[in-house]
Amino acid sequence: MLFSSIPFLYYFLPCVLLLYAVTPKKLKNLTLLISSLVFYAWGEPRLVVLMLITVTFGYVFGMLTEFVPKAKKLWLILAVTVELGFLVYFKYVDFFIGNFNAVTGLSIPLLQVTLPIGISFYTFQILSYNIDVYRKDVPAQRNPINLAAYIALFPQLIAGPIVRYSDIQKELTNRTHSLEKVSLGVRRFILGLSKKILIANVLGELCDTFKASDDKSVAFYWLYAIAFSLHIYFDFSGYSDMAIGLGKIFGFTFMENFNYPFISKSATEFWRRWHISLGSWFRDYVYIPMGGSRVGKVRMFLNIFVVWLLTGFWHGAAWNFIVWGLYFALLLVIEKVFLLKFLNKSKVLSHIYLIFFVLISFVIFNASSMSEAFSYIGSMFGAGNVPFISVETLYYFRSYIVVLLIALIGSTPLPKRLVEGTKFVKVLEPVVFLILLAVCTAYLVDGSFNPFLYFRF
Repeated sequence: MLFSSIPFLYYFLPCVLLLYAVTPKKLKNLTLLISSLVFYAWGEPRLVVLMLITVTFGYVFGMLTEFVPKAKKLWLILAVTVELGFLVYFKYVDFFIGNFNAVTGLSIPLLQVTLPIGISFYTFQILSYNIDVYRKDVPAQRNPINLAAYIALFPQLIAGPIVRYSDIQKELTNRTHSLEKVSLGVRRFILGLSKKILIANVLGELCDTFKASDDKSVAFYWLYAIAFSLHIYFDFSGYSDMAIGLGKIFGFTFMENFNYPFISKSATEFWRRWHISLGSWFRDYVYIPMGGSRVGKVRMFLNIFVVWLLTGFWHGAAWNFIVWGLYFALLLVIEKVFLLKFLNKSKVLSHIYLIFFVLISFVIFNASSMSEAFSYIGSMFGAGNVPFISVETLYYFRSYIVVLLIALIGSTPLPKRLVEGTKFVKVLEPVVFLILLAVCTAYLVDGSFNPFLYFRF
């Protein structure tokens, strides 16, 4: 079920909110758990069992770690093996078989395993819980319903942000509800919905139009790179806004997942602002345990490449994701070696540098293969006898220039600063959000383009 859908907005969510409001405090987590299972089963009725099995393993290993501490390293190894085993099998097994066939010349049939929606997100949440229990950062959760509610919580279940158990441990059993929180949550949800429906979806249509076009040009390739970079930002940050907003409505505080990444002046800064929950997860559970930056330079650079190899692979079982991850690893290493001191001398040049390499990166990210990625990047620089501009390019540029400008401005802190600094705008805020909700609903009724990119991860 999509947040940006009529069934969710006008059937599922109102029913859950009503049921949650009348449920006694002691049963609220059970209500959230049942609602979350219904939410997940709406699109994955069979695979909800897999998620419950994974949660059960996480619960059992957490309890064993706390109550049989002499073997806690064994319990952690088993927990990581089992939980990652599910992820590897369902997400990567066909990738490994296909590449093994390519190297050996064999023809082992692919298993055609269905990818469970959100498995990368909920697996990392369970892993962080088991690791934190092992480190004694948090006590094991005795109540299986509370732990299952944390893992399956529908606001962040299928596309993040990656919420750690330690962040909401207290709120699971003792959270407060208020009209102020609900108000903030509703506004944040509608803002995210608007980013998704009114900006991301429209830019997604432009990207699809480009891919289907037989009249491409250098300018059209660059237009596509810009459109897709903004599309994925508004798509994913919009979902994160909706998740954070829903969390507030139910009394939870989820971490921010984006902080205006396109205003960055280096790749290092960009990845402190983009998909923050994933970056901090790899930092705390992979990079720092490997030694982080406390080791020699060569080992530190190796740590960076390992983390970014895993980051790319986390996004999908394809070589373009691996290359995308290593691409950023190389940029980060180059910046650490010498480039950062030059970037710090000029804000304008450093920003141009960052945007250029980010645009290239997302062309790789969205390619169906590495050959397509190389072809697109080459065409951006005039390879393959591609004309600089075409009539079709000008037509689509004029057609989408308004939404592109809105997206460009909206990807900066400027709109937020204008709203915060203008009392008149704040007075009209409730009316504006109601209008945005009405417009989004109209778009949804019209049945427009509406997939979430990060559902495939």
